[in-house]
Amino acid sequence: MEGMKYKENPISKTTDSRWKDLYRLSGAAALIFVLTVMLDIVASIKGGETAAPGTLTALEWFALFQHDPFHAFQNLGLFNIIEQTLLVLVFFALYAAHRKVDKVYAALAMILQFLGTAIYISNCAAIPISVLSDKYATASTDAQRSVFLAAGQAILARGEDFTPGAFMGFLFLGIAGIAISLVMLRNTVFSKAASYSGVLGTVILLIFTIWATFVPSSYQAALIFAMFGGLLSMAWLILIARRLFQLAHLN
Repeated sequence: MEGMKYKENPISKTTDSRWKDLYRLSGAAALIFVLTVMLDIVASIKGGETAAPGTLTALEWFALFQHDPFHAFQNLGLFNIIEQTLLVLVFFALYAAHRKVDKVYAALAMILQFLGTAIYISNCAAIPISVLSDKYATASTDAQRSVFLAAGQAILARGEDFTPGAFMGFLFLGIAGIAISLVMLRNTVFSKAASYSGVLGTVILLIFTIWATFVPSSYQAALIFAMFGGLLSMAWLILIARRLFQLAHLN
């Protein structure tokens, strides 16, 4: 009827507010991701040349955990666990930002990211090898030490970074990154610079992952791809964070 006033829907208002909270939280997560990567790089430089994946035995990892636990955790993927956990929030926010323009493919990318993160974290060797290292150090018999060494080798075969056992987790994460970057590229929610840096960075990192995993003898050469892919990915996350903060302030 003419002159009738409609009240604002409080549920809709609350929902929009929660999406904005998600954008702020995820923007912060993206920036923390970048800081974590920078810390990882600095720690790698201070730790010296990294051995090629799959070349250290369980006994050598046990010794490293006893004498330099920080670099042992770093080299077995602790930083990757933190980074991928942060990206869960970021991908959820990217889905939310595209839910009205490209919901299906944004959701697919988010699911692939969640799946890849779950596979990677569940197989990561860092914490199990740390526990076995302590048990090995306190073992009183050769039989016990043999059991712990065998268990350590089995865990390394399943979950050491950039070895065939860990490849599927990285593969899902790479596909998810490419997929969400293409969603960003075909829409106007994010800038083209953010989209292209995401596509290129993720593709280069995926090339590095395949190279490091299946041609470990040239691991040091493959690190060139990791450097360029990592820089592009950091630029991608910074641009994403900037846009998410902007979306959080839109009316």
